[in-house]
Amino acid sequence: MRYLHTMVRVKDIDASLHFYCTVFGLVEVQRRESEKGRFTLIFLAAPGDVDAARDNKAPCLELTYNWDPEEYTGGRNFGHLAYEVDDIYAACQKLMDNGVTINRPPRDGHMAFVRSPDGISIEILQKGESLAPAEPWASMANTGEW
Repeated sequence: MRYLHTMVRVKDIDASLHFYCTVFGLVEVQRRESEKGRFTLIFLAAPGDVDAARDNKAPCLELTYNWDPEEYTGGRNFGHLAYEVDDIYAACQKLMDNGVTINRPPRDGHMAFVRSPDGISIEILQKGESLAPAEPWASMANTGEW
């Protein structure tokens, strides 16, 4: 058995790709359109997994866009997506600079949570050892749900 992907439904492809690719740093590795099924599938990978994902050897995030309008609620009911980063403070700063709310700041230098435009909870983890506590993160309060 091998883990393949996590699927999340999105309402706006452009907003989702801006968040996941432009702001968060994932890379689109494949796209499938189904006229019969009336949906678009977009597979994204972390930069370090792009080649392996293209060869179907690394897990991806699958964005599913259903062409017919549908209301999705909850977002967090399945849990969260988790990504490891080289510098959690730099990653969170980039997200904030692009208008993303840091719902659970990395006060411990190790873990943070944000939400996608569709309300999907995303955990950001520091690669290796936790970074030393630093401002503004150390004193930043939680915002909303994560």
